[in-house]
Amino acid sequence: MLHIVNKSPYMKSSLESCIRVAQKNDPILLIEDAVLGAAAGGGVESLVQGALKNHPVYALGADISARGLSSLTPGVKVIDYADFVDLVEQHKPMTWL
Repeated sequence: MLHIVNKSPYMKSSLESCIRVAQKNDPILLIEDAVLGAAAGGGVESLVQGALKNHPVYALGADISARGLSSLTPGVKVIDYADFVDLVEQHKPMTWL
């Protein structure tokens, strides 16, 4: 299952809930304001680092650029819209609101 998170981890607990429920090796995709959680040195960096031990974690490049992020937690893979479509084709998506 592909877990898609779009809410900021500083405003909602969606990312934390997603990580708690996701099965080992389920990919997690951060889009929209959720990409703020991928920022290196941020308040939830340890949460994302923990997720990376059991899941591939992706962040949408367009949303990273739109929010002016320049440094991401090591291991988070930046993807484009075509990669996003590929992930959805490969995995059943679940959106965390």
